[in-house]
Amino acid sequence: MKIHYYIISVAAILFAACSVQFKMNGTSIDYTKVKTISVDNFPNRATLVYPPLEANFNNALKDIYTRQTRLNFVPQNGDMQLSGEITGYTVTPMATGSDGLSKETKLTVTVKVNYINNANHKEDFESSFSASQNFSSSRMITEVQDELLTEIIKELTETIFNKTAANW
Repeated sequence: MKIHYYIISVAAILFAACSVQFKMNGTSIDYTKVKTISVDNFPNRATLVYPPLEANFNNALKDIYTRQTRLNFVPQNGDMQLSGEITGYTVTPMATGSDGLSKETKLTVTVKVNYINNANHKEDFESSFSASQNFSSSRMITEVQDELLTEIIKELTETIFNKTAANW
């Protein structure tokens, strides 16, 4: 009986010591057909323009494909092509208090994306994506916009990546 417990204990220790690591980034890219990507700069064409938004968004969009795929970047005519523009940057009062004044404000960024998959044109699309963050109306937008935009850009780029590379 002691031998039985000994074998089970040794097996449990070996099982715990051995680990297999899987990296699941959710991509459904067929690397035999798709090897390159071209990502055009997305100009900021919103009515209200915050100058750092354009560069921060463009860098983050390219970065997510660099980190999560094996695609090579080419200046144009990639197997996957992304282009578009930033079409919205809006600040909207949300919740109002009993005094009738706004207590919460929402910052929203909207991006129009044109996607072409030269390996499978059934996946091509043109769509707009929006992301937003709320903040207290007691704070000025200039105090919080960099922090909020970091989160908004992250959400937008992940959504675009999932729609293009993971077919969500």
